[in-house]
Amino acid sequence: MPIKNPATKIAIFQKKEIRKTIYNNEWWFSIIDIIEVLTGTARSRKYWNDLKKKLINEGYSEVSEKIGQLKLLANDGKQYLTDCANTETIFRIIQTIPSPKAEPFKRWLARVGYERIKEIEDPELATKRTRSIYKAKGYSNAWIEKRMRGIEVRETLTNEWQARGVKENQEYAILTAEISKATFGMTPSEYQKFKGLKRENLRDHMNDLELIFTMLGEASTTEIAKNKNAQGFGENKFAAQKGGSVAGKARQDLEKKSNKKVVTSKNYLPKVRRMKILKKLREN
Repeated sequence: MPIKNPATKIAIFQKKEIRKTIYNNEWWFSIIDIIEVLTGTARSRKYWNDLKKKLINEGYSEVSEKIGQLKLLANDGKQYLTDCANTETIFRIIQTIPSPKAEPFKRWLARVGYERIKEIEDPELATKRTRSIYKAKGYSNAWIEKRMRGIEVRETLTNEWQARGVKENQEYAILTAEISKATFGMTPSEYQKFKGLKRENLRDHMNDLELIFTMLGEASTTEIAKNKNAQGFGENKFAAQKGGSVAGKARQDLEKKSNKKVVTSKNYLPKVRRMKILKKLREN
């Protein structure tokens, strides 16, 4: 059952990312992400397809019926329909997967579900939890402050787009690409490739200056859209190009005066994976 959902969030289990989103005031999780975490397989999608058939054959059809398709953000910056399930259904699925991580994952899953209930009562808890996740991943306090501010700037922009008749998902992605292209000379997907990223969130791998110029481009776009009273996709695309160019010109001016590029291929991936990426880039 395809379901329209608000936004993709990230949960962390043993330093692994699991995509989740809110539907009917509860967390729904990406099943293939969970399978990858529990089994370590690089072919989680095939594993899940085989497991679904097994569940139906063994009389667990009610589990399959409770699985929904939600649009989650993928590594190319676009959203795709992905098999997801709520906490209760995920528990049932975990029971069919032989893994030493199953029990600690169940405890983690129960805690995450509880956190959502508390966040509905007190929205500030969501912000605090996001900060704690970044802290646990080793980011500095200064970086976290910029990242959190960037999230606020981005939310302000998407709220503005929504109010001005821009359609979510595809049109948001196109406008974001316009801002990025004007700001950095690259679309988000090109930027991800430049940094050697796959499914990771691009902004989580930006340094301070990259985050600052990202914010400038999006804040400028918001201001131009408001002042020009941009309506619909076409007018907001023009605003995105103009907003991005404000940040792009500022970036170029800084690079000229500092004699150093703002855009960098550096990322915050674990050291082992960074070394593999660098080796592959040298071979190519």
